[in-house]
Amino acid sequence: MARAAKHEAVAPCLVWFRQDLRLADNPALAAAVATGRPVIPFYLFEEAPGAPWAMGAASRWWLHGSLAALAADLAARGAPLVLRRGDPAEDVQQLVAETGAAQVVWNRCYEPAAVARDTALKQTLTGLGVAVDSYNAALLFEPWTVRTGAGGPFKVFTPFWRACRAQGVTTPPTPAPERIAGPAGPPASLDLADLGLLPVKPDWAGGLRTAWTPGEAGARDRLAAFLEEALDGYGANRNRPDMAATSRLSPHLHFGEIGPRQVWRAVETFVEAHPALRGDADTFLSEIGWREFSTHLLFHTPDLPERNWKTQFDVFPWKEDAAGLEAWRRGRTGYPIVDAGMRELWTTGFMHNRVRMIAASFLIKDLMVHWRAGEDWFWDTLVDADLASNAASWQWVAGSGADAAPYFRIFNPVTQGESYDPHGAYVRRWIPEIAALPDAVIHKPWTATPLALAEAGIVLGRDYPLPIVDHGEARNAALAAYKSLAGSPAAGD
Repeated sequence: MARAAKHEAVAPCLVWFRQDLRLADNPALAAAVATGRPVIPFYLFEEAPGAPWAMGAASRWWLHGSLAALAADLAARGAPLVLRRGDPAEDVQQLVAETGAAQVVWNRCYEPAAVARDTALKQTLTGLGVAVDSYNAALLFEPWTVRTGAGGPFKVFTPFWRACRAQGVTTPPTPAPERIAGPAGPPASLDLADLGLLPVKPDWAGGLRTAWTPGEAGARDRLAAFLEEALDGYGANRNRPDMAATSRLSPHLHFGEIGPRQVWRAVETFVEAHPALRGDADTFLSEIGWREFSTHLLFHTPDLPERNWKTQFDVFPWKEDAAGLEAWRRGRTGYPIVDAGMRELWTTGFMHNRVRMIAASFLIKDLMVHWRAGEDWFWDTLVDADLASNAASWQWVAGSGADAAPYFRIFNPVTQGESYDPHGAYVRRWIPEIAALPDAVIHKPWTATPLALAEAGIVLGRDYPLPIVDHGEARNAALAAYKSLAGSPAAGD
């Protein structure tokens, strides 16, 4: 009894979990444990009035699983996870008052609203006499640490990544604490179900449950499987949606179930034992670099998700095409590689990166629908929806962003399908109604002979749609629109 009283006399340290839902290589958690204070981990599901970019439906599904895994891991080490929902500006202060906490620690987020939120909250808590410390758990290189020779932010990936590699990854990942001293009487907590994160009527998440295992253990297993099964040949195979050739770590990284330092160290350790894979490893690590670059862009350009990075696109002649947008969302455009990707997305919350580029190009350049419409749809349906990567990638395809695809790069959905899904395995998986077509026409079923269609039991326009646009005509229209932009690289070509 005396020991318990002494323990409770020590003011606790609050650990605010956000996009760092792991125990290993979690510097905020490690710092809290090192204080010797009782540790109270908490997660606050944010419902701040007017907060931009509220979490999409697929992300909420993932969050439920990730929080369940985190809560179990924390409880096993002695510190139960406290769940709350509300406005951080008020509810973090309330939790401090309830617990008498002397210190609050968190790992940094880099979205504009999160930066503003954390800055204001830190000032408030400090004014109340509460110590506040923040750490880097999400990035190899924080945005303000990588600068051009002139001292500004980078706008092009290759020199950015060169500068990052020159700095080197010098901070090693740290192990999870074996024991966390929790409080004798933890504060009240919601049940996970109270957060209302899972779909109910209808429950559309069956495909997500089949495809994914959210949580820190799931992230470790995914990384290990990638290194053993797919790193060899990654450079050659990563653009093939018909192959299991990518890491699929993006949702785990977004939610912080694994950190980039852990990924980096694991890859480098694996390559030490398999030096012939150095090239594949560097190609893969450059994808981690693109994640870093996207965050760098968002941090230095806070309106990136809402506004064209290149302002001449503010007068681009986008079309209002509700029917085309809906056909794209449903995977009913008549272009199999596009439709397969959109159906994979709806079923699993994920889409292969090469197919993301093809599908995005189709919406923007074939249908000439504003990139914001695609960004919004991906935000709601992707389990790896990340504000920086989503915004930077859509603007890259549109040509309006930093280091963007050249205006004349308009993906041909037929040749892209033939190049990267040469036998149609990916298309056949997601569009079973045309699976019986021969390889030669699987990516362009409207060119199949009447006999081939009859043998496959397909009536185009009934079983599978005819193309909603002619790609050749749409490409010419898009090129003309791009060339009309005053001051654009296309003007006068």
